[in-house]
Amino acid sequence: MSGKFLLLLLVSVQVRLFAQAPHFKVLELSLPEEIRNPDNEFSGLYCTAQQLLLLSESRPNEEAKLYAFNLSDLDHKIKDSSFLLPYLKYPIQNLEPLKHRMHDQGMEYEGLEAILADRNTVWLSVETSTASAYACLLKGTLGKTSLLLDTQFLTAIRKPVRGDNEQIYNAGFESLALKDKDIITLFEFNGFSRGNNAAVFDKKPGKQINSIRLADAIPFRLTDISAGGHNHYTGINYFYKGAGRDAIYRPAADDTFNNRLVKTSSGYQNYCRLIDLEIKGDVIRWQSLWEFPEQYLGYNWEGIALYKKGYFIINDRYTPAKPYHTKLIYLAE
Repeated sequence: MSGKFLLLLLVSVQVRLFAQAPHFKVLELSLPEEIRNPDNEFSGLYCTAQQLLLLSESRPNEEAKLYAFNLSDLDHKIKDSSFLLPYLKYPIQNLEPLKHRMHDQGMEYEGLEAILADRNTVWLSVETSTASAYACLLKGTLGKTSLLLDTQFLTAIRKPVRGDNEQIYNAGFESLALKDKDIITLFEFNGFSRGNNAAVFDKKPGKQINSIRLADAIPFRLTDISAGGHNHYTGINYFYKGAGRDAIYRPAADDTFNNRLVKTSSGYQNYCRLIDLEIKGDVIRWQSLWEFPEQYLGYNWEGIALYKKGYFIINDRYTPAKPYHTKLIYLAE
């Protein structure tokens, strides 16, 4: 196959992938100063029946907390940009004893990465240090004033490793979602030549019961997913241009298709898109859905939540330029 033909084939595939892509309007939602503070380092979003939950990464030595907006207030904000959003704050209780349990099991806590809720029951994924062989899943109850974690519920999740048995740098299970009555979680790095899987857990005991194979590797990072309908999930597929140990997320030199997305003549560039993941039987297949406009590529997008026909998206702390701040956007059809 000639190089010219291969390039044309890759371009035609990309055109087909984006041919049915939705056309979102990006609405920026101004935030109260407390939530705009970059030290929150938001790492996940989840829509319940009445609220949008915003998970703070709650780094070591930082306050563990969860914020919430009422969806009715967000509806008001979407229609009236001048509306000042009221919010709720839920301290996360019992995290400290769980950190000690993690340490005793060889896991070094680094932060909270993903959130999932079913009525008043909440699950959180924990990112551990690169050297830790396991990450973990926690469970708690969301009350009127706080999120109370169950100190007896701590489910270890083995991290996938490279062929040389090395851990993937700065990677955790950043995605949680419901699949029927079970929980699925995906690792941030899904660029292995084979063996990319979503882990499936029973909700009550928190025991892994299955895994679902990814039919094709997902390049870059997968920083969060949100469940849609009919076994479809929408994920944030983000590329950070950094070098050093972050270079593990770069496409291989001969990966023409993905290098075209993240590399120019001047070097690597940040890139972000939404992807659609569909579970069919015991296989997950994915395709590109929507590319972020250029002015939003410099934000480290970490959370996504489906709402009506659009999505709420939030960054952690990093923005294209300092001073850093939290940005919440709504992608509206």
